[in-house]
Amino acid sequence: MKTSTKGLVVALAAGAMLVASCATPSAESEGDASSEAVASAEEAPEEEAPEEEAPEEEAAVAGPTTGTTDDLLPDITSLCGDQEMVVALADGFGGNSWRKITRAEFEDEAAKCPNITKVLYTDGQADPQKAIADMNGLVAQGANVIITFADASEALLPAVKAATEAGVAVVPYVAGPGGTAGEDYAGFVAEDVNAYGKALAEWTIKQMGGEGNLVMLGGTAGNGYSQAVFDGVLEAVDANQGVTLLNRDEGFAVTNWEPGETQKVVAGLITKYGDIDGIVSDYGGGSVGGIRAFQAAGKPIPPWSANDSNEFACLWYENKGADNPNYEIATISSRTWISRVALRRAVAAFQGIDNPEPSIISLPLSEDSTEEDAPAPVCNEDLPPDGILSSQLTPDQLTALFQ
Repeated sequence: MKTSTKGLVVALAAGAMLVASCATPSAESEGDASSEAVASAEEAPEEEAPEEEAPEEEAAVAGPTTGTTDDLLPDITSLCGDQEMVVALADGFGGNSWRKITRAEFEDEAAKCPNITKVLYTDGQADPQKAIADMNGLVAQGANVIITFADASEALLPAVKAATEAGVAVVPYVAGPGGTAGEDYAGFVAEDVNAYGKALAEWTIKQMGGEGNLVMLGGTAGNGYSQAVFDGVLEAVDANQGVTLLNRDEGFAVTNWEPGETQKVVAGLITKYGDIDGIVSDYGGGSVGGIRAFQAAGKPIPPWSANDSNEFACLWYENKGADNPNYEIATISSRTWISRVALRRAVAAFQGIDNPEPSIISLPLSEDSTEEDAPAPVCNEDLPPDGILSSQLTPDQLTALFQ
């Protein structure tokens, strides 16, 4: 079945845990309110009136810390406010299809606010020093709002704090710079990354029959997002003693989120370990290179889980069958729309408008080739291979983006 899909996936079961990563900031400060000390007994009657106003203070809280896609606003229009503003995306690395689509979603969302006078973009090129310089440069150019994928992790925090002190509403998304959301920067938004890694690993381990050799593929070296995914994978592996995570000691395999580099890395892993019975990846678009590495080595493709990508699904349809008897795939939304959520939170903070959206979003499996009653992998041959069908861009926008 090859059909296109639109819209966001629905939420997974309640109770998903928050991201656990040293580079992923705590969202606990968003919406926290501290109680004031009680006055002396003699003064108590005079203090009763302020006590009655507490519910009004709670009503101004920015919204729940965790939630689902059902809790998201349809768009930014209710948060635009009246003040003119310059908005920017400071990307720590812009060199793959996911980043390209995420930027396009950010720009598409920004176009809905008539009081946004300029939209800026920088690409840190996976260089922490350039990412720091980019952040400082955007402040110097008069940016009022900055969203950022903090590939540089904690190294970016001083620049983020300086921007915040200069009055800029900064909101990191997916990968944070450490520090505390609501204090060091306006907020933080992401999917529940740890739960994402754990869910994909549990699915993969199930397809492996609960035993064998597993590998986790990440992105750029040292990035907090891949580390959080890796931590979730470790939880699933530790609950299944028959499974060996081959790169447990080294950490996630560094692929730079590029298909060509992923093919080289996976080819090296095949040479080093021989038998690999399952793959968990934090990037479906890069995984296509890893699949080609198995094909080039004459090895059967193992069960593979990642986030959704058009070509990732198409390759499954092309290669499933007798030559690859264990080859199944599952995905979770690539949530390229997260840049929209980050922009909405940052704009609301700058405009002084309450944003009711959650900051951590729980996501379920969105495709599963093994379950008849689950959504099947979606391959749309009319769209570019690099397309991500869970994007909120239209098919025409995706096509134009990759021309």
